[in-house]
Amino acid sequence: MTEAETGLTFIISDWNLSFFSALVYTGVQSAAHWFAESSHILQALLASVFTWGMTALGAALVFFTKRVNRKLLDMMLGFSGGVMLAASYWSLLAPSIDLASGYGHFAWFPAAAGFGLGAAALNIASRLLSHSQLNASGSMMQMETEGITTWRRTALLVFAITLHNIPEGLAVGVAFGALACGFGTVSLGAAVALAIGIGLQNLPEGTAVSMPLRRMGWSPLRSFWYGQLSAIVEPIAAVIGAVAVTACMPIMPYALAFAAGAMIYAVIDAVIPEAQQSGNTNVATLGAILGFIVMMILDVALG
Repeated sequence: MTEAETGLTFIISDWNLSFFSALVYTGVQSAAHWFAESSHILQALLASVFTWGMTALGAALVFFTKRVNRKLLDMMLGFSGGVMLAASYWSLLAPSIDLASGYGHFAWFPAAAGFGLGAAALNIASRLLSHSQLNASGSMMQMETEGITTWRRTALLVFAITLHNIPEGLAVGVAFGALACGFGTVSLGAAVALAIGIGLQNLPEGTAVSMPLRRMGWSPLRSFWYGQLSAIVEPIAAVIGAVAVTACMPIMPYALAFAAGAMIYAVIDAVIPEAQQSGNTNVATLGAILGFIVMMILDVALG
């Protein structure tokens, strides 16, 4: 190939790359504009489908390996906890407090009441789950006879993870539903940042569900199915949260704080204990700090 041909090939390749980049940029810009102009309920649905998809992506790791380094998994779970803690304040509690400024000396009440109710709701659900587990243990012999022991255990595992995914979907729905109210304290960027943060922390959750099932001898496809299934409730909860907030605007400060209380309860009750269960306390703590910083940056940069 002559020098001229080499130069011409380079120019054509460079032009093709530039054209492709421009095409991608235009497509992304058009998609972003369409998303911004969509209804807030549709925005909540799409954002929660993204968070569910991130859980499925984490669960898909079972197609490549049976094991994940425990330290790495604990760090990822710590990262999840840090993201949820930061999101609970910057994307939910802070706007709740700002929206309640008209309450005067009682501006603290909506945030405090909503936060407490959210934590209490998840506590009650956790107690009901624990009661189901005790009943399952008490009737284990009968279930073995009926041949459904494995299914029962799996159902309880998936239900436990699903329970802690409900407040995440609810938080996304409330954040996007709040945009319909026209309050200046809530922005599309902040809602998007919340969805991105929850999506990031869903990645290790999908792995945490599917990987133990794969180690038990389940097929990769079946392990993946139950891993992604644990987050399928998020789009449902997101739509419910968005519709409820859009229909009843006065409950906005309470709804934001409710989602925050449920999320923080989930972190303290499940995510942090699971991350430290194997003794990798320092790694899990560093992961939590990193997750908190990343979510804080996302919220400030996009919000």
